[in-house]
Amino acid sequence: MILFKNKKVRLQIQGVMPERALLRLRRAEIPLFNIKKPQPTRIIFCVKSKDVERVLAIYPSEESAERSYASYTVARLPATGVEKCLQTLKKRWGIALGLGLFCLVTLYADNFVFGVEIVGSEAYAREIYTALDEADIRPFAKYSTEKQDEFCAKMLALDGVEFCSVQKSGLWARVEMHLGSFAEAKIQKGKMRSDYTGEVVAITALRGVPVKKIGDKITAGEMLVNDEVSVENGGQVRVEIIARVQIACVYEALVCADDEESAFAAAYLEIGADGVDLTEKSVTQKQENTYAVRLFYTATQTMNL
Repeated sequence: MILFKNKKVRLQIQGVMPERALLRLRRAEIPLFNIKKPQPTRIIFCVKSKDVERVLAIYPSEESAERSYASYTVARLPATGVEKCLQTLKKRWGIALGLGLFCLVTLYADNFVFGVEIVGSEAYAREIYTALDEADIRPFAKYSTEKQDEFCAKMLALDGVEFCSVQKSGLWARVEMHLGSFAEAKIQKGKMRSDYTGEVVAITALRGVPVKKIGDKITAGEMLVNDEVSVENGGQVRVEIIARVQIACVYEALVCADDEESAFAAAYLEIGADGVDLTEKSVTQKQENTYAVRLFYTATQTMNL
């Protein structure tokens, strides 16, 4: 069993239409929890403590933003509920627990590890845990240095890994991994199919044959551009499609939220992705804490562009 440092930290993002800031955090694969929008320009949410530095690497804190202009700023908020109680207990019993833990570590656990901490990229987390187990580096066991080099060699053999190290850091086995700065672009092959349901508003194919035209209604999974192209001798050949398609879409849902802004924020996150532009919105309260949300947006889908 692998242990994680998963304490939640409350953060606040301030700025115009802060939902866009959350989309960028999601694209960075940062898990978000307990999202609320108490004001039009302010969103409150939680992240794991290990992800706080990643958030601050994307958006500046309020203190640093005072020295330069920033569209969005991040601020830490005090803990609430159970987390606040735990912090209070920690302050009250910290000295006694600290002394007890120090004695335990000194007498019995100096050479033990109680969990694994991954620093840098977590793209190969599953492979890391498997290789650590094979190298006899496990939680609640003595830290073994015999197979450290073997572990690092396995990780460096993975695609895109340019640096890897493992060492004991306090009570944790600390694995640091970094991927290459430039990844080889992968060419998509096959037919271009729609990821959305809606109406085609623009379609451009630099390579490949469009099978839809402006104004056509489509559903997710339908073919947009065919990779089979006719040649002069009457035959057909397959090509690597290069195309861009814009699709007008509508999102409708009943959302449970404290207010209209929070309902809109939750719905916007559901459709949010690269190439999506919101054109119109409608939020109607149906009953207490339940809102009917309708969003009109244009999605841009590309292939090998």
